[in-house]
Amino acid sequence: MPTPEPDRTAVTVVHSPACHFCDDASATLAELATTHPIDVTTVALESPEGAALVARHRPGMNPLVLVDGEFFSSGRLPRKKLLRHLERRAAAGASVQAEVR
Repeated sequence: MPTPEPDRTAVTVVHSPACHFCDDASATLAELATTHPIDVTTVALESPEGAALVARHRPGMNPLVLVDGEFFSSGRLPRKKLLRHLERRAAAGASVQAEVR
């Protein structure tokens, strides 16, 4: 998994073929990437990396979604939960930048 820049959020989607939740998650993340500092990586479920991530996190449904390398969700992507996470991260980054100045 790529390491994000300090002010960016890395989102990894383990995508399964013919999975409408996977397709919906990918579309939602592509849309969010236009307005939020996120880097989205899609990993095929059948790839060695995808299989290792599924073995480690054991999602109940596809897709498996990781945020900054940590389990975030499986199944339908909880968009509001992700937006709250991104907003909290942005607020924390802004307060750190204010302290540096």
